[in-house]
Amino acid sequence: MFQPLKGMRVVDLSQVLAGPYATYLLALMGAEVIKIEKPGEGDWTRRTGLTPELADQGMALNFLTQNGGKKSVTINLKTPDGKAIARKLIASANVFVENFKPGVAERLGFGFEDVRALREDIVYCSISAFGQNGPMSPRPAYDHVIQGMCGIMLTTGKPGGGPTKVGAPYVDFATGMNAAMAVMAGLMEVQRTGEAVQVDVAMLDTALMLMASLMTQHLSGGWMPAQNGNEAWSASPSSGAFETAQGVLMLAANNDAQFRKLCNAIGRKDILENPRWQTPATRKQNGPSLRETLSCTFLGGTASEWETLLEKAEVPAAKVRSLDETLAEPQIAARGLMNEMQIGGHDAPVHLPSMSFRANGEAVAPRTPPPGLGDDTESVLAELGIDRVDFDKLRAAGAI
Repeated sequence: MFQPLKGMRVVDLSQVLAGPYATYLLALMGAEVIKIEKPGEGDWTRRTGLTPELADQGMALNFLTQNGGKKSVTINLKTPDGKAIARKLIASANVFVENFKPGVAERLGFGFEDVRALREDIVYCSISAFGQNGPMSPRPAYDHVIQGMCGIMLTTGKPGGGPTKVGAPYVDFATGMNAAMAVMAGLMEVQRTGEAVQVDVAMLDTALMLMASLMTQHLSGGWMPAQNGNEAWSASPSSGAFETAQGVLMLAANNDAQFRKLCNAIGRKDILENPRWQTPATRKQNGPSLRETLSCTFLGGTASEWETLLEKAEVPAAKVRSLDETLAEPQIAARGLMNEMQIGGHDAPVHLPSMSFRANGEAVAPRTPPPGLGDDTESVLAELGIDRVDFDKLRAAGAI
């Protein structure tokens, strides 16, 4: 089994999406992730989302998505006893992850210097909206706020349609992936130097790096991206979205070889013989007329039919699918992207995501379901030398 982080302990003070998704990825790769949650409340996502019976158990789908394979320990970090327990736990860890607003971890006594004093070779990962420095650093934000700030909303949607948000919280999950990569790089650096590493991961930074090609072209060439609808960024007249007799076809015939394969496959060799469209240069000059000609042709069949035909011709193309259509594709099952697990007394299984890559020919999937709030508090504290009597006293005092 692929477990490159086996033997590593992660103390996770994060909640909601970006931080928990980062530590979920670490858990999938074999790390022991100990999620510290507030007694009686836990991660905010435990009670948000569909399926009320799961939310009532503190196991809402929004929580389940990114918390499989972890342990849950309840500690009140605002009490002296709670802080003392957390310090013992951190001293035993290889990685510390937090996603408080900048400055909060320091006020709680768990800033980088505080944590490094407990474990001199720890990887300390901070995840925030804007990072640990800069004038925006103290500000809070969520995925949709960052989408509004990074520029993506004015490139999404049809021209003149107004700013349009991407339909999924992609900034949150991309930030989690970025943070997991940063932690793994930090672990390698610790291995090399023996010294603690502080990594600073920001949602805005991540969002902008997802737009790296747009930034480079704007800063280096003065180009300003605009709403482009469903058209390809290549601006090729034989790429982008085409209406069909049923459904929309996304097509990418960008280079000359793909264009020739396209024309042959759809039975339009005459297009290749037309002087207006014989070369990439003339096709660009006469793009609107070529586009109109192709559009008329595609109306003669369904998106599914064209996809099948163009697949055989090795021309990149796909029918626009709904989520349920995509998940019903045999490809998804073949890749092992989703995993069924039973949660508590809930009758229907829930589906948890794997890593977005395979290792040694296998999907990297969660091995245990997400924990109930505080499920592992007693066993983890017992490892720290806290016996049952002291455990009961700490619980009565509200420290755990």
